[in-house]
Amino acid sequence: MNRQEFHKLFKSPGPVVLPVVHVLDENQAERNVQIAIAEGAAGVFLINHDFAYPQFVPIIGHVRARYPSVFLGVNFLAVTGLEAFGVLGDLQREGVQVDAYWADDACIDELAPHAGQTQALAIAAARQASGWKGMYLGGTCFKKQREVLPAHYAAAARMATGFMDAVCTSGVATGHAADSGKIATFRQAIGDAPLALASGITPENAAQYAAEVDCFMVATGVNLAGDFYNLDPLRLRALLNLTRNHGASPL
Repeated sequence: MNRQEFHKLFKSPGPVVLPVVHVLDENQAERNVQIAIAEGAAGVFLINHDFAYPQFVPIIGHVRARYPSVFLGVNFLAVTGLEAFGVLGDLQREGVQVDAYWADDACIDELAPHAGQTQALAIAAARQASGWKGMYLGGTCFKKQREVLPAHYAAAARMATGFMDAVCTSGVATGHAADSGKIATFRQAIGDAPLALASGITPENAAQYAAEVDCFMVATGVNLAGDFYNLDPLRLRALLNLTRNHGASPL
C-alpha cells in the first residue's frame, strides 16, 4: 500500500484521523465511538489500557455489533502480532471483523538485514497463518519499547516497510509530541509508504506534521481536559477541520 492508496481508502486527502479510545467497558466504548462517527472521523481504534486483552475481546464484539460498517481498529496493549493475529483471525471467523491492528512493537531490528529479522518474520508468518484480512500498523522506534538510537531511525523505518501496511511511530511518551526531525527522517526513509503518528497530536500542533504524516492516531490530544477515557467532540472537530485543509496526497 502506498500513500495515495491509503488516502483513497479513507477518502481523505489530508492526514486520516483515527481517534483512539482507551476502553473501560462496553457502554463507554460505544459512547466514544459514536462521538467519533458523529464528528466525521474516518474510523476509530480501541485499546485496553486497564485490563488484559481476553477481557477486551468481548467489548470489541459489542462495538462491532453496534457499528457494523465503521472502520474499527484495535491495539492489544503490549501484545505483538505474533499473538494478536491469531485472535483477530478467530474473531473474523466468528463474524467480528477488525479492520486494523496497531502493535506498539513490530519487533524490527534496525541492525539486521531482512533475513535476520527473526521476530518480524515470525509475526509475518503468524499473520499469514491466521487468515485475518486487515491492515497492520506496526510500531517502529515507538514509545516505551526498546530504545533505538536516532542514528538508526532511518534503517529501522526502511526495514519496517517490508513487514506492515503502514509504519507507525511516536513521541517519547503518551501525550508527547514527536520530534519533527524524527518524522522527517522517517518520511525520507520510507519513501511512498504510509506513515502513522500515534502520540502527541493536538489541534494546535497537527499542521506541522500534516505534509509528512498520513494518519493521526490520537487520544489525549482530543480528549476532555484531564480525562484519559473520553473524547471531547469540540477538540476532535477542530482537528478534523484542520486535516481537511492539509496534506500532500491527492485523492
